[in-house]
Amino acid sequence: MIHITLPDGSIRSYEEQLTVMDVAKDISEGFARNVISASFNNHVVETSTILNTDGKLVLYTWRDSEGKKAFWHSSSHVLAQALEELYPGVKLSIGPAIENGFYYDVDLGDDSISDKDFKRIEDKMLEIARDKHDFTMKSVSKMEALKKYKDEGNQYKVELIENLTDGEITFCDHSTFSDLCRGGHIPNTGIIKAVKILSVAGAYWRGDENNKQLTRVYGTSFPKQKELKEYLALLEEAKKRDHRKLGKQLELFTFSKKVGQGLPLWLPNGAALRSRLEDFLKKAQIKAGYEMVVTPHIGQKELYITSGHYEKYGEDSFQAINTPKEDEEFLLKPMNCPHHCEIYNAKPYSYRELPKRYAEFGTVYRYEQSGELHGLTRVRGFTQDDAHIFCRPNQLDQEFKNVIDLVLYVFRSLGFENFTAQVSVRDSNTPEKYIGTIENWEKAEQAIINAAESKGLDFVVESGEAAFYGPKLDFMVKDALGRSWQLGTIQVDYNLPERFDLTYKGSDNELHRPIMIHRAPFGSLERFVAILLEHTGGNFPLWLMPEQAVILTISEKYEKYAEKVLNLLENNEIRGLIDNRNETMGKKIRDAEMKKIPFMIIVGEQEEQTETLSVRQHGGENLGAIKIDEFSTIIEQEIKKTLKEF
Repeated sequence: MIHITLPDGSIRSYEEQLTVMDVAKDISEGFARNVISASFNNHVVETSTILNTDGKLVLYTWRDSEGKKAFWHSSSHVLAQALEELYPGVKLSIGPAIENGFYYDVDLGDDSISDKDFKRIEDKMLEIARDKHDFTMKSVSKMEALKKYKDEGNQYKVELIENLTDGEITFCDHSTFSDLCRGGHIPNTGIIKAVKILSVAGAYWRGDENNKQLTRVYGTSFPKQKELKEYLALLEEAKKRDHRKLGKQLELFTFSKKVGQGLPLWLPNGAALRSRLEDFLKKAQIKAGYEMVVTPHIGQKELYITSGHYEKYGEDSFQAINTPKEDEEFLLKPMNCPHHCEIYNAKPYSYRELPKRYAEFGTVYRYEQSGELHGLTRVRGFTQDDAHIFCRPNQLDQEFKNVIDLVLYVFRSLGFENFTAQVSVRDSNTPEKYIGTIENWEKAEQAIINAAESKGLDFVVESGEAAFYGPKLDFMVKDALGRSWQLGTIQVDYNLPERFDLTYKGSDNELHRPIMIHRAPFGSLERFVAILLEHTGGNFPLWLMPEQAVILTISEKYEKYAEKVLNLLENNEIRGLIDNRNETMGKKIRDAEMKKIPFMIIVGEQEEQTETLSVRQHGGENLGAIKIDEFSTIIEQEIKKTLKEF
C-alpha cells in the first residue's frame, strides 16, 4: 500500500503506484482539471510523476504561487522553442520563472530583437501552445548532455552541465524541443492561452561584467486572455506610479553620474520626507526603550572578518581602503551590526541591565552590479533603520513580540494593510552557507515560530531564506497594485554574540552570552520610500507630505493676506507655502495637483474681507469658504485617522 498525506492531514491509501494526476482525480475530477503542478515530500514534481512511496503531496492550481511559478517556467520553455525556430543558431542559456512572468537569456549572434519582433514571437509561442504538447522529464547522463550541447556549440549549457554530477541531470521535452531543466512544469502547452513579450534587455552571462552580454527576453503568460488584459492594465498603472518618475515630479531625489551610480542625492523635499520618517520611528522607538547611537561609515577590515560579513559579502563590498600605514585596511560599512556589537562591548553589563536596545539610522554600502541598480529600490548606498537588542534568553520571546508590535504600527501608520509573514529558516542541505551551531539555529528558529503564532500572524516557513548568521521573520506587504514586497525584518542571532565574545554577568555571578535581535521595520529608507511612492502614487499620508497646503493668490494685491494665512497655518503646525507667481489660477491649480499637494487655499478679495479660506482638496473637491481654525481641525482629524500613538 502507498499512503499519500494531503495538506489538510488526511491520508489516502492506494494498492499500487500511481501518478500525481491520478491522486488529483481521486480527490475530485473538477479539482483535477485545475491542477497544474505539485510537490511531493517538499520536492517539485510533474503531474505525470509516478508515486511509488509514502509521502506528503501538495497539489497546486493557477491560484497558488507555486502553480504560477510552474506555469511561467513552462512558458519560458515555449519561448525558447519559439526563439530557436525564429532565430536559427540562437544559443540558449537560462530561462527561469520570475515574479509575474519569465525570461530567457539567449545569445543571438549577429541577430537582434526589438519591440517590432514581439508580435511574431508571441504568435509563434501561441502556435506551439495550441498543439497541447505534453511536458515530460527524462534523466540524461553527463556525457550525453555534454555531447548534445558541445555539438550545438552552446558553451553556456556546457558550463552549467560541467558543474553538475552524473545522476542529477534531467531534461524537459515538449514537441521537438528539449532543454536542460530540473523540473516543475504544467501538464501541457495547451494550458497557456495568452502570452505577451514585455521587453528585451542586456544581461551578462552569470551576472559577471567580464562575461559576454546576452539578450534577455522578458515575457508573461496566462491561462485566460482576460487575465492578460487585466495584468497589462495593471502595468500601465504601475508606469504612472513608477517611483523614479514620481520622485522627479515631486522633486524628492536625483542621481548624478559624477557622484556615481546607485548613490541617490536627496533634494530638499525628499530630505524633509526622510526626516519625518526618521522622527516618526524615533518617537516610537524611544517609547519602546531604544537608545539612539551613531557609528562611522567605515570600519577596519578585521571588524567584518570577525563578524563573518567579509567572508559572506566580501565580493559584494567596495574595494578595501588602504591607508599610508602598512597593512591597515578599512571597508565601507556593509552592515551596522558589527559596530553595535562593539558598542555593547564598551562596558560590562549585569543581567539587571538587559535588554539593551541600540538603534541607528545607519548608512551602509554594497557594490551592486550596475545592471542590477534600479532607482531607489536597488542602490549602492542606503540608510537602514537598524536596531539591535541584546537580551537574556528568558527575555527573547517578549522582546521579539515587542518588535512585531512596532513593525505592525509602522505598517498601519503608512497604509500597508495587506501583508503576510515569512519565517525564513536555514536550508539543512547547505550548512556551509551559515555560521553557528545547529543547536542554536534550532532554538532561534523555534523562538520566531512561537512569537509569530502567539501574535496570530498569517505566516509561512521558507527554507533557505535565512541570513547567514540566523533565521528571520520577514514581512511580505502587498501594495495598492497587488504587488508583493519584502518590508520589515526581524532576526534572532546566537552567532554574533559568540564571534564578538559578548557577555553579561548573571544572577549566579557567572558570565553568560546574550542573544541578539536584529530588526529594521523600514528595511532601508531608500527602498521604503520607493515602495511607499508606488503604493500611494505620491499621495502620502497627510502627516508625511512635504507640503500640506499651498496658498494661491488671485493677484499680487492679496499677498499680504496670503502671508498672514501662512503665519496662521504655521502657528497651527500646518506645513504650507505661497504660490504668488504671475500665472493664471488654472495653471497654479494644475501645478499644485501635479505636486500632489493635499489642500489648495485660494485667497482673493472675498476671502480677505471675510478672513476666510477658499479650500480645494487634491483631486478636485471644494470645501468652500472656511475659517482658519476649521481648516486646522480638518488637518488634525485627517492626521489622526492614520497616525496613531504607539
